[in-house]
Amino acid sequence: MLAPSRGKVLERAVSSSAAAVTLPAFLVPAFQTAPSRRQFSSTPYRPSKLGRTPISIPPGVELTIGEPRVKKDATTYLRIPKRTVTVTGPLGKLDLEIPPFLTINHDEASRRAILSIENRDIKQQMEMWGTTWAYINRHIIGVSEGHTAVLRLVGVGYRATVEERPKKAQYPGQKFVCVKLGFTHPVEEPVPFGIKASTPQPTRILLEGINKEQVMSFAAQIRKWRKPEPYKGKGIFVNDETIKLKQKKIK
Repeated sequence: MLAPSRGKVLERAVSSSAAAVTLPAFLVPAFQTAPSRRQFSSTPYRPSKLGRTPISIPPGVELTIGEPRVKKDATTYLRIPKRTVTVTGPLGKLDLEIPPFLTINHDEASRRAILSIENRDIKQQMEMWGTTWAYINRHIIGVSEGHTAVLRLVGVGYRATVEERPKKAQYPGQKFVCVKLGFTHPVEEPVPFGIKASTPQPTRILLEGINKEQVMSFAAQIRKWRKPEPYKGKGIFVNDETIKLKQKKIK
């Protein structure tokens, strides 16, 4: 920083005659006025990529939107009016509760459904826009085609069978997935209602159902008994799950 006297002298020399003062080329940008900054973009808010996509409803699937009903929220304990969307297909029926700020425009002629929200400036509405779209699309696929999960048993002596246990059954006809994973006893997991389990191979377990969340939750429940380990690559793998092998620890 220049001293007060030197700074005043420099200011007088510059202000007295701009034409007479010649500055070096490397100092010219410092004395020029800064250009005006670019203003923020005023383009409209970008909508959700999934939420703005129309949902196609295949033949044989019906989408029914119920009337608003006041229910108590499980987290905030507030009484919020919610509507229930019922998806009916050849494989079954699924229900989904949607928030009040979300609107579904169902065009029965073209068999399409378009989702919209009230205010795009609210973060929660933007988040639930695409999430609700994914849930409805998942339910439509579930009641028309179904969801599957394949579990692969990798390990010496790992085997799986589907058997009945009448004394332990919680509902008539319930089956149990019996897995041998190297423990002193076989592991038995009861199959939830609405899910079909089979073993096409001794080291493969096939789970089928219309509710994807329920199918994948049951697959994770079986997987927890032998999670894939990174040294020998043994364990229970779900669908296309892989694991990167590590080198052995050398002492």
